[in-house]
Amino acid sequence: LALSGLKTPIKIKLTLINVSCVALGKTSGRLLATGGEDCKVNIWAVSKPNCIMSLTGHNNPVECLHFSSSEEQVVAGSQSGSLRIWDLEAAKILRTLMGHKANITSLGFHPYGEFLASGSMDTNIKFWDVRRKGCVYRYKGHTQAVRCLAFSPDGKWLASASDDSTIKLWDLTVGKMITEFTAHTAAVNIVQFHPTEYLLASGSSDRTIKLWDLEKFKLIGSPEGEATAVRCVLFSPDGGCLYSGATESLRVYGWEPDRCFDVVPVAWGKVADMAVCNQQLIGVSCQQTNVSSYVVDLTRVKKTGGSEIQGVIRDDQPLTEPSPKGSMLWRNYERPMTTCSSQSILKEEIPGGERRSPSSEDEKDERESTAEIRNAEDYKEIFQPKNAISVRPAVSNPPAPPATQRPAQASVATAKAKSQPTVILATRNEPIGLNVADFLPSAPNNRSSALGDEEALSQIKKGHDTMCVMLSSRHKNLETVRAGWGSGDVKNSLDTAVSMNDLSIVVDILNIVNLKPSLWKLDLCTSILPQIEELLQSKYESYVQTGCTSLKLILKRFLPLISDTLTAPPSVGVDITREERHQKCKTCYKQLKNLSNVVKNKADQVGRHGSAFKELQLLMAPLDY
Repeated sequence: LALSGLKTPIKIKLTLINVSCVALGKTSGRLLATGGEDCKVNIWAVSKPNCIMSLTGHNNPVECLHFSSSEEQVVAGSQSGSLRIWDLEAAKILRTLMGHKANITSLGFHPYGEFLASGSMDTNIKFWDVRRKGCVYRYKGHTQAVRCLAFSPDGKWLASASDDSTIKLWDLTVGKMITEFTAHTAAVNIVQFHPTEYLLASGSSDRTIKLWDLEKFKLIGSPEGEATAVRCVLFSPDGGCLYSGATESLRVYGWEPDRCFDVVPVAWGKVADMAVCNQQLIGVSCQQTNVSSYVVDLTRVKKTGGSEIQGVIRDDQPLTEPSPKGSMLWRNYERPMTTCSSQSILKEEIPGGERRSPSSEDEKDERESTAEIRNAEDYKEIFQPKNAISVRPAVSNPPAPPATQRPAQASVATAKAKSQPTVILATRNEPIGLNVADFLPSAPNNRSSALGDEEALSQIKKGHDTMCVMLSSRHKNLETVRAGWGSGDVKNSLDTAVSMNDLSIVVDILNIVNLKPSLWKLDLCTSILPQIEELLQSKYESYVQTGCTSLKLILKRFLPLISDTLTAPPSVGVDITREERHQKCKTCYKQLKNLSNVVKNKADQVGRHGSAFKELQLLMAPLDY
């Protein structure tokens, strides 16, 4: 491989304020965020000299920045240990998160977007639920500042690199450290997962890059050649090579065997971030009050070593738009079981006190945080058309109906399509089974077709008697369940509801039980898990929501118990209670395995449901071991 076409840097003057951190939007390669001593976060378009947006709210210098994968959000960490997340499309503060006791040194958005990891000089790693504005877990084990955090493409693992020269790999599903890599001899500055293989790359101040096999958890490569500290590493989009950024050069590496394909001299100094977009590698660096961007043209990469750099991209040419590309999936083959001793269980669940609701002080901070648009033209170009910076191509308008189809026929077809939706939403502004257009005033030239009062009333009453019978039956069944509930036997009440073979009754009961998690017992799980499978596949959105909530509660409360019971060694003698518990756990395990396939198939959905199923998939990951 040989690289050519190094772009001379574009320098952005940021008044007289020292810049402490910069970050690129990795999806588009077009967005740049900078933070510094003025406590602000400024958003720029790469290759353009004017600031698009200035975000204020921090009271201390900004030390760390990170874009979400969609580039709709940016998070900034300060010297005080606070985090602020801004919604760039809405131009407003989204969340303020407090909890670290020292400078924020690393940040990372989870692939699913609703969780965030942060590392600090206080040596702790915190895992945040952005929606609930709270810390979910704290991971302890590093002895010095955590310099980099990276999530695996499937969202199940987290890699952390530290000044203590170690890399730790955490399993998010069980909250344990899987392994620790200790081959580096100086601070580890950067780690990154391979996009499709079980491979991890790391770069260190010891001037080496190391490649780690995540199947066997061992070092498989350590190409040498860097003359200075390695600050950035980046796998190519197809995973075929690794780009490395040091103080004076960009290098391209391969592995198995270790080899350096090419070296491009780049005097970018303290390179802070790199991204690949549309066959262009973009690098950014900062020095005091200046930020510089560099571009290497990857279209001139050849599969021959030693070719010289030829042809320079002109400075005044803008970056080309990103081209569409398919999403990359982490290859999901079987990997070895991981075990951790009690000393290795370094996850510490945060007590309920830290999962707090927003305080008045937090709300005041968020009110004082602002997003000032400095360049309206660039802002509209990038953020106003939703997903304008997305790598996916825009969807064209649907074709017009054939000329032979009259407008009246088209409206009838549309009404029928609406009357039989594939998913019946929990909240809707139209009745199911009625065509609202029938009750609207008719057009002046079509008065003869208007419904009379009797006809309109007949339409409204359509199905009324049937609905009354259904509701009466439902009320009678609920009264039966309530009679058992009054005696305090929740299990018997739930079994009665299940035996009625009416999902609406089950949903009504589950909506009550879900409000009080302490009512859940292992006995309930064996009865209700088959019903949850039906709820998750229902066409009613409210049923799906209830099923997701119940399954989430079961997984959080009972999955560790089920796993421990099934993996425990057999007891000595006869223990009837233990045998009964073992049998219940075995039954629940089989039911959860069946449910995991349903959840996996629905995790690709978009919107709120897709997010809920992705979270369930993450919680159910231990079932694959």
